[in-house]
Amino acid sequence: MEIIIAKKSGFCPGVQRAVDTAKKIYGENVAIFGEIIHNEKVVDEIATLGTKTVYSLDDFDGDTLIIRSHGVGKSIFTEAEKRGIKVIDRTCPFVVKTQKIVEKYSSENYRIIIAGEKTHPEVVGLIGWAGDATVDVIDEDFDSIDVSENDKICLVAQTTYSDTKFQKILAFFDKKRVKTLEVFPTICYTTRERQKEADLLSRSCDAMVVIGGVSSSNTRKLADICRSNCANTFSVSDPNDLDYIKLVKFKKVGIVAGASTPIGQSMEVFLKMESTEVKNSNAMEEAMTAMSDEQLKFRRGQKVVATISSATDDGLMLYINNTKKEILLPKEEIDCENYDKAEYAKKVGDEIEVMIVGLNPVALSQKAIAAQKEEEELIAKIQAGEVFTVTCTGFNKGGLTAKFHSYDIFVPSSQIRIGFVKDLEKFVGKTLRLKAEKVENNGRKKQIVASQRVILEAERAERDAAKKAKEDEFFANIHEGDVVTGTVVRFAAFGAFVDVNGFDCLAHISDLSWTNAKTPADVLELNKSYEFKVLKCDQETKKVSLGYKQLQPKPWELAADKYAVGDVIKGTVVRIVSFGAFVEVEKGIDGLVHVSQISHEWLENPTSVLKVGDEVEAKILGIDPEKEKMTLSIKALTPAPERPRREDAEGEAKHDRKGRREKVEANDDEPREWSEGGVGGISLGDLINK
Repeated sequence: MEIIIAKKSGFCPGVQRAVDTAKKIYGENVAIFGEIIHNEKVVDEIATLGTKTVYSLDDFDGDTLIIRSHGVGKSIFTEAEKRGIKVIDRTCPFVVKTQKIVEKYSSENYRIIIAGEKTHPEVVGLIGWAGDATVDVIDEDFDSIDVSENDKICLVAQTTYSDTKFQKILAFFDKKRVKTLEVFPTICYTTRERQKEADLLSRSCDAMVVIGGVSSSNTRKLADICRSNCANTFSVSDPNDLDYIKLVKFKKVGIVAGASTPIGQSMEVFLKMESTEVKNSNAMEEAMTAMSDEQLKFRRGQKVVATISSATDDGLMLYINNTKKEILLPKEEIDCENYDKAEYAKKVGDEIEVMIVGLNPVALSQKAIAAQKEEEELIAKIQAGEVFTVTCTGFNKGGLTAKFHSYDIFVPSSQIRIGFVKDLEKFVGKTLRLKAEKVENNGRKKQIVASQRVILEAERAERDAAKKAKEDEFFANIHEGDVVTGTVVRFAAFGAFVDVNGFDCLAHISDLSWTNAKTPADVLELNKSYEFKVLKCDQETKKVSLGYKQLQPKPWELAADKYAVGDVIKGTVVRIVSFGAFVEVEKGIDGLVHVSQISHEWLENPTSVLKVGDEVEAKILGIDPEKEKMTLSIKALTPAPERPRREDAEGEAKHDRKGRREKVEANDDEPREWSEGGVGGISLGDLINK
């Protein structure tokens, strides 16, 4: 004989919690509102501890009341509070969830319809949360219920109700025309799983044994499911009531148990079947493993749906599908800004999604899901080509390494930058801008192979394209002879670079001033804007030449208005020649002091009186702006010396005139033109062209 015990055997989480509480808190002053579970053995065991079972607060004179997993009506809580009775609520979270739905929709004037057994304690408790609303409980007779088009209906289910029946009821109401239909399939996951397993197991077995209390609703439903598939179905509330000899003739026997049946009773049946000395293929160890807590099958990173059973100072107690005990979700791992115990207490029965972040023991986190979701969104963007940044943490022979959330980053040496990279170590600790070349996520290996080079190349190409477009636009709108405004951005020995609409142009030093400036700084200031004339524009070579002096008046053009014959000027001797000295009147204007106009006395060489750099005063004897000539006289500003006696003077004069005439005739530097007063003027251009 092959014996198979359903994996979903033993107490459901809600029942387990209630039983554990009753075994910890007991005594004459403690009472349970109604039987703790629908199992006579367990009820008797609790009774031996001195704990009473009451069905009305009028029958209770103690101080502590335990609410069983089936729950009670709202009035029980209200009355207990009035009487000062401490209430320990062990209502199944799935029942609490249904109670909240009934309370909410009844307050909104909905007609409440409960799919379940009218006399079942859970259903009685649900009705107690409906207030003054109309409540109908339907079961097999659901098609006889009277509904109208004006009805606002809220449909819920007893948590241990048959899922198959509920689907039939739902199909019935879907065909009815009502104003509003709100449907909540509030059958708990434990019931669904047990019913599903019973259905599958009964289809493959020759006989089925269903263990559970006669008053247990979920046990009766398991029996009904098994009988629909297997005619040889035996229901027992006590393992001793089973005739094991009858089972010998069957080759394959399945064992299922209700949610109120302790795991020990299932094992008792199993052991007694073994004692029939009929060979079977299911060892004791295998059976125990099948019924063990399936939380051992959890894997790190797995996401599961859990039901809030209670809120504590440390966090939320949760029931997870396929587990038979509460597991703590620490408040530090709850996805909220500030954990509020009172607020979360209102959410008992609600389902939340959590992640398994640890094993042995199982550790839960809600924040990990949010972090994973954020990471997944980031990775999706990265796969789509979005640039991301990382800090380089290391290197190997092939390239650089880094971490991005849970992913390993690898940047090959050839993809770090444009050009060859010799020293990889210098990049450690540096921030890299990357694009993903390859993303791997096969569970064990999570890696992104990335490149910084593609970003740099793209940026360079973009800059080049933008530069060309800008240049094309610039040269399309600039022409020789144009006057433009530009900002001086830097100096060089040969001139100044000027920014004109974002393009660098050159103003050569020779085109900055009419006065032959020595450096650009003599004429222009950095970061200051000026007007320039476009002298040359070459799009092929991308060069533009500017002139600044071309927009400035020549010094000689202003000379006629500034200076006149007879004016006295102050100037500096800038050059001395054999026939005189040149005096700088101002930048760009030099005047000639002929040797004869330096002193009243005859001078063989002007250097005997003057040297470069001397500051002198002189009188303007003549000025010609067009020819850029000015003649000056220093001696005109000094009194003539007293004349000697006549006879001496005449002899000296003859000698002087003869000597001077010979000197003048022999001097090739003598001025060719004479101005008023008999003194010649000569320009720099005349000297150069001589």
